[in-house]
Amino acid sequence: MLEQAYAHCEAIIKHHSKTFYKAFSLLPRAKRNAVWAVYGFCRQVDDIIDEGTDPEAELTVFRSEFASFLNGQIPQTDPMWLALEDVFRHYPMEAKAFHDMIAGQEMDLYKTRYYTLDELEHYSYHVASTVGLMLLPILAPQRVDQLRESAISLGLGMQITNILRDISEDLDRDRIYLPIDEMTKAGYHVDDLMSRTKNDAFVSVWEKLASRAEMHYEHAFSAMHHYPLDSRLPVKSSAVFYKAILQSIRKKDHNVFQQRAFVSDQEKEALLSGIAGN
Repeated sequence: MLEQAYAHCEAIIKHHSKTFYKAFSLLPRAKRNAVWAVYGFCRQVDDIIDEGTDPEAELTVFRSEFASFLNGQIPQTDPMWLALEDVFRHYPMEAKAFHDMIAGQEMDLYKTRYYTLDELEHYSYHVASTVGLMLLPILAPQRVDQLRESAISLGLGMQITNILRDISEDLDRDRIYLPIDEMTKAGYHVDDLMSRTKNDAFVSVWEKLASRAEMHYEHAFSAMHHYPLDSRLPVKSSAVFYKAILQSIRKKDHNVFQQRAFVSDQEKEALLSGIAGN
Protein backbone atom coordinates (compact mmCIF):
# COMPACT_ATOMS: atom_id res chain seq x y z
CA MET A 1 0.00 0.00 0.00
CA LEU A 2 2.84 2.39 0.86
CA GLU A 3 4.62 1.53 -2.37
CA GLN A 4 1.44 2.35 -4.29
CA ALA A 5 1.14 5.67 -2.44
CA TYR A 6 4.67 6.65 -3.48
CA ALA A 7 3.97 5.52 -7.05
CA HIS A 8 0.90 7.78 -7.05
CA CYS A 9 3.04 10.75 -5.98
CA GLU A 10 5.70 9.92 -8.56
CA ALA A 11 3.11 9.87 -11.34
CA ILE A 12 1.98 13.35 -10.30
CA ILE A 13 5.43 14.94 -10.51
CA LYS A 14 6.28 13.02 -13.69
CA HIS A 15 3.19 14.48 -15.35
CA HIS A 16 3.33 18.03 -14.00
CA SER A 17 7.04 18.86 -13.74
CA LYS A 18 9.42 17.10 -16.10
CA THR A 19 12.25 19.40 -14.98
CA PHE A 20 12.02 18.47 -11.30
CA TYR A 21 11.35 14.85 -12.13
CA LYS A 22 14.49 14.55 -14.24
CA ALA A 23 16.64 16.29 -11.61
CA PHE A 24 15.39 14.43 -8.54
CA SER A 25 15.26 11.04 -10.25
CA LEU A 26 19.03 11.11 -9.63
CA LEU A 27 18.45 10.67 -5.88
CA PRO A 28 18.73 7.33 -4.07
CA ARG A 29 15.35 5.60 -3.87
CA ALA A 30 14.38 6.52 -0.29
CA LYS A 31 15.13 10.21 -0.73
CA ARG A 32 13.55 10.17 -4.18
CA ASN A 33 10.29 8.74 -2.87
CA ALA A 34 10.24 11.31 -0.07
CA VAL A 35 10.64 14.14 -2.59
CA TRP A 36 7.75 12.74 -4.66
CA ALA A 37 5.52 12.77 -1.55
CA VAL A 38 6.36 16.40 -0.73
CA TYR A 39 5.72 17.37 -4.34
CA GLY A 40 2.35 15.59 -4.14
CA PHE A 41 1.43 17.78 -1.15
CA CYS A 42 2.46 20.98 -2.96
CA ARG A 43 0.67 19.97 -6.14
CA GLN A 44 -2.57 19.30 -4.32
CA VAL A 45 -2.56 22.78 -2.77
CA ASP A 46 -1.70 24.33 -6.14
CA ASP A 47 -4.52 22.47 -7.90
CA ILE A 48 -7.05 23.62 -5.30
CA ILE A 49 -6.18 27.25 -6.05
CA ASP A 50 -5.94 26.97 -9.84
CA GLU A 51 -8.60 24.37 -10.60
CA GLY A 52 -10.89 24.09 -7.57
CA THR A 53 -14.61 24.76 -8.00
CA ASP A 54 -14.69 26.45 -4.57
CA PRO A 55 -11.00 26.98 -3.76
CA GLU A 56 -11.58 28.88 -0.51
CA ALA A 57 -13.70 26.08 0.96
CA GLU A 58 -11.46 23.35 -0.46
CA LEU A 59 -8.38 25.01 1.03
CA THR A 60 -10.09 25.13 4.43
CA VAL A 61 -10.74 21.38 4.18
CA PHE A 62 -7.13 20.76 3.13
CA ARG A 63 -5.84 22.79 6.09
CA SER A 64 -8.03 20.73 8.39
CA GLU A 65 -6.70 17.51 6.86
CA PHE A 66 -3.12 18.69 7.39
CA ALA A 67 -3.89 19.56 11.02
CA SER A 68 -5.31 16.06 11.50
CA PHE A 69 -2.24 14.63 9.80
CA LEU A 70 0.07 16.45 12.22
CA ASN A 71 -1.98 15.05 15.11
CA GLY A 72 -1.41 11.52 13.87
CA GLN A 73 -4.78 11.06 12.19
CA ILE A 74 -3.92 10.22 8.59
CA PRO A 75 -6.65 11.42 6.19
CA GLN A 76 -7.89 8.70 3.85
CA THR A 77 -8.80 11.15 1.10
CA ASP A 78 -5.59 10.79 -0.89
CA PRO A 79 -2.66 8.32 -0.97
CA MET A 80 -0.36 11.36 -0.75
CA TRP A 81 -1.07 11.53 3.00
CA LEU A 82 0.04 7.93 3.49
CA ALA A 83 3.31 8.59 1.66
CA LEU A 84 3.86 11.86 3.55
CA GLU A 85 3.26 10.14 6.89
CA ASP A 86 6.13 7.77 6.05
CA VAL A 87 8.32 10.77 5.18
CA PHE A 88 7.55 12.48 8.51
CA ARG A 89 8.39 9.25 10.30
CA HIS A 90 11.83 8.91 8.71
CA TYR A 91 13.03 12.52 8.34
CA PRO A 92 13.16 15.54 10.71
CA MET A 93 10.42 17.42 8.86
CA GLU A 94 9.35 20.92 9.91
CA ALA A 95 5.63 21.73 9.75
CA LYS A 96 6.18 25.50 9.42
CA ALA A 97 7.28 25.29 5.78
CA PHE A 98 4.12 23.34 4.94
CA HIS A 99 1.91 25.90 6.70
CA ASP A 100 3.73 28.74 4.91
CA MET A 101 3.20 27.03 1.55
CA ILE A 102 -0.55 26.82 2.16
CA ALA A 103 -0.59 30.50 3.19
CA GLY A 104 1.30 31.40 0.01
CA GLN A 105 -1.13 29.60 -2.25
CA GLU A 106 -3.98 31.31 -0.41
CA MET A 107 -2.51 34.68 -1.45
CA ASP A 108 -3.53 33.87 -5.03
CA LEU A 109 -7.17 33.86 -3.93
CA TYR A 110 -7.06 37.48 -2.79
CA LYS A 111 -4.08 39.20 -4.38
CA THR A 112 -3.66 39.57 -8.15
CA ARG A 113 -1.27 42.54 -8.34
CA TYR A 114 2.19 43.10 -6.86
CA TYR A 115 3.53 46.62 -6.53
CA THR A 116 7.11 46.17 -5.32
CA LEU A 117 9.88 43.64 -5.64
CA ASP A 118 9.74 43.10 -1.86
CA GLU A 119 6.05 42.15 -2.14
CA LEU A 120 6.84 39.76 -4.97
CA GLU A 121 9.65 38.09 -3.05
CA HIS A 122 7.45 37.77 0.05
CA TYR A 123 4.95 35.88 -2.11
CA SER A 124 7.72 33.88 -3.82
CA TYR A 125 9.11 32.78 -0.46
CA HIS A 126 5.72 31.37 0.49
CA VAL A 127 5.01 29.49 -2.73
CA ALA A 128 8.52 28.40 -3.72
CA SER A 129 11.21 28.83 -1.06
CA THR A 130 9.00 26.79 1.24
CA VAL A 131 9.45 23.83 -1.11
CA GLY A 132 13.20 23.97 -0.58
CA LEU A 133 12.69 24.20 3.18
CA MET A 134 10.37 21.17 3.07
CA LEU A 135 12.98 19.19 1.14
CA LEU A 136 16.05 20.14 3.21
CA PRO A 137 15.44 17.57 5.99
CA ILE A 138 15.30 14.92 3.25
CA LEU A 139 18.21 16.12 1.12
CA ALA A 140 20.58 17.24 3.88
CA PRO A 141 19.19 16.20 7.29
CA GLN A 142 22.42 17.08 9.14
CA ARG A 143 22.77 20.52 7.53
CA VAL A 144 19.30 22.03 7.53
CA ASP A 145 20.28 25.22 9.38
CA GLN A 146 23.47 25.65 7.35
CA LEU A 147 21.59 25.43 4.03
CA ARG A 148 18.40 27.27 4.97
CA GLU A 149 19.25 30.64 3.37
CA SER A 150 20.57 28.94 0.24
CA ALA A 151 17.33 26.96 -0.12
CA ILE A 152 15.30 30.15 0.28
CA SER A 153 17.37 31.86 -2.42
CA LEU A 154 16.97 28.94 -4.80
CA GLY A 155 13.20 29.06 -4.36
CA LEU A 156 13.15 32.81 -5.03
CA GLY A 157 15.20 32.36 -8.20
CA MET A 158 12.94 29.58 -9.44
CA GLN A 159 9.70 31.41 -8.71
CA ILE A 160 10.85 34.61 -10.41
CA THR A 161 11.82 32.42 -13.38
CA ASN A 162 8.33 30.90 -13.36
CA ILE A 163 6.81 34.37 -13.33
CA LEU A 164 8.97 35.56 -16.23
CA ARG A 165 8.07 32.46 -18.25
CA ASP A 166 4.34 32.42 -17.48
CA ILE A 167 3.43 36.10 -17.90
CA SER A 168 0.86 35.38 -20.62
CA GLU A 169 -0.78 32.46 -18.78
CA ASP A 170 -1.01 34.57 -15.63
CA LEU A 171 -2.68 37.38 -17.57
CA ASP A 172 -5.32 34.87 -18.66
CA ARG A 173 -6.06 34.42 -14.93
CA ASP A 174 -6.01 38.20 -14.37
CA ARG A 175 -2.81 37.91 -12.34
CA ILE A 176 0.08 40.34 -12.73
CA TYR A 177 3.23 39.39 -10.86
CA LEU A 178 5.60 41.87 -12.53
CA PRO A 179 6.04 44.58 -9.86
CA ILE A 180 4.03 47.59 -10.96
CA ASP A 181 6.56 50.09 -9.60
CA GLU A 182 9.31 48.47 -11.71
CA MET A 183 7.04 48.68 -14.75
CA THR A 184 6.28 52.33 -14.05
CA LYS A 185 9.99 53.20 -13.67
CA ALA A 186 10.66 51.62 -17.06
CA GLY A 187 7.77 53.44 -18.74
CA TYR A 188 5.79 50.23 -19.20
CA HIS A 189 2.16 50.35 -18.11
CA VAL A 190 -0.44 47.82 -17.04
CA ASP A 191 -2.39 48.53 -20.24
CA ASP A 192 0.72 47.63 -22.25
CA LEU A 193 0.96 44.35 -20.39
CA MET A 194 -2.75 43.58 -20.78
CA SER A 195 -2.41 44.11 -24.54
CA ARG A 196 0.70 41.87 -24.46
CA THR A 197 2.99 44.55 -25.86
CA LYS A 198 6.62 43.55 -26.12
CA ASN A 199 8.83 46.62 -26.48
CA ASP A 200 12.11 47.93 -25.06
CA ALA A 201 10.42 48.96 -21.81
CA PHE A 202 9.02 45.44 -21.35
CA VAL A 203 12.44 43.89 -22.01
CA SER A 204 13.96 46.28 -19.45
CA VAL A 205 11.50 45.14 -16.75
CA TRP A 206 11.94 41.48 -17.71
CA GLU A 207 15.75 41.74 -17.55
CA LYS A 208 15.64 43.54 -14.20
CA LEU A 209 13.74 40.61 -12.71
CA ALA A 210 15.87 38.05 -14.54
CA SER A 211 18.99 39.61 -13.03
CA ARG A 212 17.38 39.35 -9.62
CA ALA A 213 16.64 35.67 -10.22
CA GLU A 214 20.22 35.07 -11.37
CA MET A 215 21.53 36.73 -8.22
CA HIS A 216 19.47 34.28 -6.15
CA TYR A 217 20.74 31.33 -8.20
CA GLU A 218 24.35 32.41 -7.61
CA HIS A 219 23.73 32.63 -3.87
CA ALA A 220 22.25 29.13 -3.95
CA PHE A 221 25.13 27.75 -6.05
CA SER A 222 27.67 29.12 -3.56
CA ALA A 223 26.40 26.68 -0.91
CA MET A 224 25.83 23.58 -3.07
CA HIS A 225 29.03 21.93 -1.80
CA HIS A 226 27.43 21.63 1.65
CA TYR A 227 24.85 19.11 0.39
CA PRO A 228 25.65 15.41 0.89
CA LEU A 229 27.10 13.83 -2.24
CA ASP A 230 23.95 11.86 -3.07
CA SER A 231 21.84 15.06 -3.01
CA ARG A 232 24.29 17.53 -4.54
CA LEU A 233 23.85 16.65 -8.22
CA PRO A 234 20.02 16.50 -8.11
CA VAL A 235 19.75 19.88 -6.36
CA LYS A 236 22.28 21.54 -8.64
CA SER A 237 20.61 20.00 -11.69
CA SER A 238 17.21 21.39 -10.75
CA ALA A 239 18.76 24.85 -10.32
CA VAL A 240 20.72 24.72 -13.58
CA PHE A 241 17.72 23.42 -15.54
CA TYR A 242 15.53 26.20 -14.18
CA LYS A 243 18.09 28.94 -14.70
CA ALA A 244 18.40 27.79 -18.33
CA ILE A 245 14.75 28.76 -18.89
CA LEU A 246 15.84 32.41 -18.69
CA GLN A 247 18.36 31.89 -21.47
CA SER A 248 15.74 30.05 -23.52
CA ILE A 249 13.46 33.10 -23.28
CA ARG A 250 16.31 35.39 -24.30
CA LYS A 251 17.01 33.21 -27.33
CA LYS A 252 13.37 33.69 -28.34
CA ASP A 253 13.84 37.47 -28.12
CA HIS A 254 11.80 37.71 -24.89
CA ASN A 255 8.69 36.58 -26.75
CA VAL A 256 6.80 35.26 -23.74
CA PHE A 257 3.40 36.28 -25.10
CA GLN A 258 3.38 33.93 -28.09
CA GLN A 259 4.91 30.72 -26.77
CA ARG A 260 5.94 29.10 -23.51
CA ALA A 261 9.70 28.72 -23.21
CA PHE A 262 11.18 25.41 -22.11
CA VAL A 263 14.50 23.59 -21.94
CA SER A 264 14.54 20.56 -24.24
CA ASP A 265 15.56 17.07 -23.11
CA GLN A 266 18.64 17.36 -25.31
CA GLU A 267 19.61 20.65 -23.66
CA LYS A 268 19.05 19.13 -20.22
CA GLU A 269 21.33 16.21 -21.07
CA ALA A 270 24.04 18.65 -22.16
CA LEU A 271 23.61 20.70 -18.98
CA LEU A 272 23.68 17.55 -16.87
CA SER A 273 26.92 16.43 -18.50
CA GLY A 274 28.43 19.81 -17.73
CA ILE A 275 27.37 19.66 -14.08
CA ALA A 276 28.61 16.10 -13.62
CA GLY A 277 31.94 17.10 -15.12
CA ASN A 278 32.50 19.82 -12.52
